[in-house]
Amino acid sequence: MKHTIIVIGGGAAGMIAAIEAARQKQSVILIEKNEKLGKKVYITGKGRCNLTNACEVEELFPNIVSNPKFMYSSIYGFDNHQTMEYFEHLGVPLKVERGNRVFPVSDHSSDVIQGLQQELKRLQVQVCLHTEVADLMLDRTLEDHIFIKGVCLKSGKTISCDRVILATGGRSYPATGSTGDGYRMLSKYGHTIRECQPSLVPFNTEETWCKDVMGLTLKNVQVTLKCGKKELYQGFGELLFTHFGLSGPLVLSASAYIGKYYCEPMELIVDLKPALSGEQLDQRIQRDFVRYQNRQLLHALDDLLPKRLIPYIIQSSGIPEDKRVNGITRQERNHIIDALKALRFHVTGTRGFEEAIITRGGVHVKEIDPHTMESKLISGLYVAGEVLDVDAVTGGFNLQIAWSTGYAAGQAAGLFS
Repeated sequence: MKHTIIVIGGGAAGMIAAIEAARQKQSVILIEKNEKLGKKVYITGKGRCNLTNACEVEELFPNIVSNPKFMYSSIYGFDNHQTMEYFEHLGVPLKVERGNRVFPVSDHSSDVIQGLQQELKRLQVQVCLHTEVADLMLDRTLEDHIFIKGVCLKSGKTISCDRVILATGGRSYPATGSTGDGYRMLSKYGHTIRECQPSLVPFNTEETWCKDVMGLTLKNVQVTLKCGKKELYQGFGELLFTHFGLSGPLVLSASAYIGKYYCEPMELIVDLKPALSGEQLDQRIQRDFVRYQNRQLLHALDDLLPKRLIPYIIQSSGIPEDKRVNGITRQERNHIIDALKALRFHVTGTRGFEEAIITRGGVHVKEIDPHTMESKLISGLYVAGEVLDVDAVTGGFNLQIAWSTGYAAGQAAGLFS
């Protein structure tokens, strides 16, 4: 006998959950309020879809910022290497790039979505687009045990089912349909929703000069994010100046560690020359000063820094930019070194959900079975993907969370004794 399973949300977690439930010979209905499936998947990785990371499985967990232990069961049940094999079998050839980031060979995220859609079609999953779920339908036993019995659509129509997988996403990129619908439905029926904040998101800064160098990318720099004396994050990589402050992979990853300090003033300290000690940097500067001894300071750092950045490093050092380098003292050189090794930015906050890659916060994981993704409060209701209070840094780790939790939910919801 076939059972009916409804999957709410046609993103990464929802599509793989629907496939896995259907592979167990169940009747699956996938409900998506947008005009197409995978709308957010389509824009990930700048349209290339960084669908996972090819690191060792154990290395996934240090890259998960919130509740990594919750992910043990689902990741070991469907890990990153299994994910890669899964998509290869769906006809999506993959490649591994710098940082073990995994992309489709074509560099087109649409190939990932197409592979999943073709499998949904093959398995005869009923896909309902332009369809929005307004509420869950629940019932109680005489023993006061709550269980799922269907969904109510915004149109007023109801659909009965045996189980529901809720994969509605978070609040990031609301234009793709992630508007917090799942939080509303789940909180209504007793689930705890941990405070939601934008994550993997650029920083606003007090330093307005950032806009003067907007578009400038600094590679191989080190950043340290602090709140008072507490170090929240340190990383090495790429930084981008914007009209509002700072962005780039380093800043996005740093934003994942803000947590409870979200509304507090923070400082981002940039080491522009992390490969050089202060002493080595001093020797390097002295060589340049000998070479350009008759030049003004403004025109003597071209070999060391991008030209657009030089005025602001000099400004930070407190030395007049028209001072000739043959007159610069050792103490003034130390000020230049300090500016290069610890260029400081005062972070006034992050950009909003509209620019956030993911959402921090969501359904409290203590209320979800980590093996099956079933709600501990409502029988037959499974929760997967970004709607959960689990998030990670950039590099394919967040999509892996979606694949692993979606796979676990689909497998468990599709299994009837």
